[in-house]
Amino acid sequence: MEGIQVFEQKVGYNNDIIYLKVSGYIDTSTSLELVKKLKAILDRHFVQFVIDLSGVNYVSSAGWGVFVGEIKSVHEQGGDIKLVNMTPDVYDVFQMLEFDKILRICDSIEEAINEFDLLRGFDITTSPVKEIPETQEEIKTVPDVQVSPVPAETILSQNLSAEAWSKRSVNPAALPVAEKIKHLITYKPMSGVMAIKKELNSELYGHTKINILKLLQLLRELNLDTKEKRYRFYRSR
Repeated sequence: MEGIQVFEQKVGYNNDIIYLKVSGYIDTSTSLELVKKLKAILDRHFVQFVIDLSGVNYVSSAGWGVFVGEIKSVHEQGGDIKLVNMTPDVYDVFQMLEFDKILRICDSIEEAINEFDLLRGFDITTSPVKEIPETQEEIKTVPDVQVSPVPAETILSQNLSAEAWSKRSVNPAALPVAEKIKHLITYKPMSGVMAIKKELNSELYGHTKINILKLLQLLRELNLDTKEKRYRFYRSR
């Protein structure tokens, strides 16, 4: 694909999450190739995507339209698209166009993969390690596995409460950042934003460091951006 390169690898507990590392630029001329790639993967019944944009130096509005255009189809089949490793310039445009209200951003590839696995009830503490390839030559050939789509309502109905994590004996430090925040608020519902940031950086939560702006964005996405909302969340547990 001229102007764009896309490397594919199956990852996750069940080897059914598609990791795509995109390099180059995504504009009107290259976006059609990316659409074809995504549709071909969906036709193979894979619906969980982790898209690494660390090698992308430019995304036009048409390029962002690829992800927004496919997200409805992905959601209808019980999947999702998680974006990771955006460069500052790409992220600025992404936020300016308010696509952060539609597409999920994760701090790392590992966090994105763990979120998918946790939502489906897999114990990520026993998940086999799968190395992410750095170059096309490093990609290992993995036989395609036909995976039945998970109904969207099944995923959306998952209740990932602190009690559920406790029953699974999952260490809070091993949780994705969003679930660490929920876990924290379950026990300290009146914490302010700075207190949450400080607590996440404690040993209990694996010394998770997070930018204050990213934390505010996550709290908004989780509908936990005020103390009143956090207290209601605490009472609902």
